[in-house]
This record gives sequence, structure tokens and C-alpha cells, in this order.
Amino acid sequence: MSDLDITISLVTDEHAGELLTLRRAAFVTEAQVYGDPNIPPLTQTLSELRADLVADGVVTLGAWSGHRLVGSVRVEIEDDKATLGRLAVAPDLQGKGIGTQMMFAVLPHLPEETTEIWVFTGKDSKQNLAMYQKAGYEHQHDQVAGDLTYAYLRRILGEMDDSDVQTDAEPTHSA
Repeated sequence: MSDLDITISLVTDEHAGELLTLRRAAFVTEAQVYGDPNIPPLTQTLSELRADLVADGVVTLGAWSGHRLVGSVRVEIEDDKATLGRLAVAPDLQGKGIGTQMMFAVLPHLPEETTEIWVFTGKDSKQNLAMYQKAGYEHQHDQVAGDLTYAYLRRILGEMDDSDVQTDAEPTHSA
């Protein structure tokens, strides 16, 4: 877990520019792994991000250390399913448990009828895959999108108590 004093709350339009900067910094390494600087988190515009922040069925949480936004996660809710995405941690703070905190911070924001959470990340993002699997996510399938192959993982809610989660693996980002 992180030694940092982290506060997690909803991201509002007021922090849109900072969120865009955080995501771009966090996803640069993912782009380098795949040799593709045009992955969606790096090409999203500020106006697209602002529209996403107020979209129905979308919750975006941020992790703050003091006044600095150091992590974020986006969750899209559809019927009884939630999909995590754009899990990002500031590059200088990766590996300190912030991403794991963000992943579990979404749970109170999910409707009661949510039964499963999905996440996807690059198939070659070994650190991300390990972290999700330790948090109870199981690989379901791969999907090709252009030159990238995404691994899709699912966690059925209620199958794993949060206290059973090990936090020694930390994602840097997920699509």
C-alpha cells in the first residue's frame, strides 16, 4: 500500500485539464510497449474528456495527494455490468498501491444491481494483467483492435473479499 495520504473522490470538469495531463503521462509507457503513439488515452481531446466526465452511466474517480491528482479510473455502468478503464497513476508514483486503491474505490459508486466488473488492457501489459488477476479478475478473451490486442478480464462481485487482495503488483495504466 502507499505511504502517501491519498484522498479519492469524483473528478469534475474543474480538474479536466489535470486529468488529461495525468492520463497522457501514464499512458506514454503503454504506447511505447506497443510502438503506437495513437492509443485512445493519448489522442482524446480535452473537449472529449469533458463530455465523458458528464456522460450518463460514467463515473470518473481521482486520487489526490494534497492538491495533486496522482491517479484516476473511469467506470462505465451498463445494466448489471461495470467496465473499468483508463486506470492511470502518475509515473513517479507507480508501484505504490494507488492503482489498487483506485480499483476498489469504484465499488461504492456502482449500482446495487451490478454483478460483474470488466477491465481490458493490452495483452502484453504483464504488470497490469498480474495486478488484475490478484484482485480477482479472470481472463475471458482477447480482442484485436487495429494493431493492438486487448485482454478482457472479469470479476464477479461477491466472489472475493477486498481483504484477500494482495497489492504488490501495480498497474501503470489500462485502456
